Amino acid sequence: MSFIKTKIINFFKLIFPSTYTELAVFLFFIICYGILGSYIAFHYRIIFDSRIPWDAYFSFDNKSILMTGGSFERHPLSYYFFNWIRELALLISNGKMDVTFRLTLAWLSNLAISLNILQVFKYLKNIIRLPQRLSMLIILFFGIFSTNIILSFTPENFTYTLFLLTLYNHYAAIKLRKEEKTPAIALSLAAITIGGLTITNFVKVFIPVLFEKRLFKDWKKMGNAFVRVLIATICYALLYLNRIDFKYENILSKTNQQYEKFSNVESMPTWDMILSFFFGGNILFPGFIITDKHNMKGFTYKGLYMDLYSSAFSYLFIAVLLILISWSYLKNFKNKWVQMMMISFFIDIIIHCVMRFGLHTSYIYGGHFVFIYPLMIGWLFYAYRASPVIVSFLTLTVSILFIYLFFNNSFRMSEFFWFMETYYQ
Repeated sequence: MSFIKTKIINFFKLIFPSTYTELAVFLFFIICYGILGSYIAFHYRIIFDSRIPWDAYFSFDNKSILMTGGSFERHPLSYYFFNWIRELALLISNGKMDVTFRLTLAWLSNLAISLNILQVFKYLKNIIRLPQRLSMLIILFFGIFSTNIILSFTPENFTYTLFLLTLYNHYAAIKLRKEEKTPAIALSLAAITIGGLTITNFVKVFIPVLFEKRLFKDWKKMGNAFVRVLIATICYALLYLNRIDFKYENILSKTNQQYEKFSNVESMPTWDMILSFFFGGNILFPGFIITDKHNMKGFTYKGLYMDLYSSAFSYLFIAVLLILISWSYLKNFKNKWVQMMMISFFIDIIIHCVMRFGLHTSYIYGGHFVFIYPLMIGWLFYAYRASPVIVSFLTLTVSILFIYLFFNNSFRMSEFFWFMETYYQ
């Protein structure tokens, strides 16, 4: 009994603040995001409007996700998760899809994103063991990424996927530090939750297993790892098949349809979409494009999309950030924690940049990988901890990036508010 009690306590300590500093970080972001989301929920209908099925802003499908969980081929188990989210919101709003309903959805998103920020801070503090001032700088920088700002009030798969991925990466990093293996139960839960919300993240769950101590030098350990992965895969597959009534032939046909739909966009240069949308739009807001939409039932509304960057400073910002990430990767190439994250990142690069799936709207996929940026910057600081000159240079560089990001994203959010004021009161 005492073993189970200890496990439960450790689980809550992992997810929630366990020190006063962590509590301060969590409260700061949940209050900031909460003010933003509450204001939007009270004054505008953009978070949820039963007449708007999809793409009111940045291709997020709020109503579609809440009511159905999204397409089964991309979001296999999110149907069940969002049933709970919707029923909880309806319970609080007394069955009405009104301002209270929107407010509940916004605060659930806020909680997930604030906990995601907290997980990154815990990782910087507990795994990389950076000085507190550097951790604070990095976490403030991360906190104003466009992905975090938008997802903090958006009920979407990416909102909860981002939190689950940061949580799992932190948990896996702790296991590696302790030279312990990830239990079959933890692998199965991670596969079901992370892979269930978005199928492309399923394989990421097993990456930490590759870095377990002496795995490839001991046949027994390899066999044990194989069994754990097999158990997690079987649990996931059975739940997935049950979701679609075991009509597995639908998976391939639907997947092919989705790939054709989301990968054949020739209106923009590929290199520009990669920089402006995949690497950039998740962090630094570009300009916006307003389009006319309709729900195929006679109701018309406006949609907001991100445009390609138009300023040389925006491209320079992304170039500097990518240089820092690449520098960190090369400097920490033998670091298993770094390799674990970058392999995960390369999976997203292959899917979106090489295979071009959703590249024209890849700014919405930040929930799958955007947390890697602050952690890689943290590892870069760690690599030069014995060199005050380089640490000072990196601190100055990140500070300048932070200032530019703050003013750019603040300005773009003012444009977003104008859009809501004009079309979504």
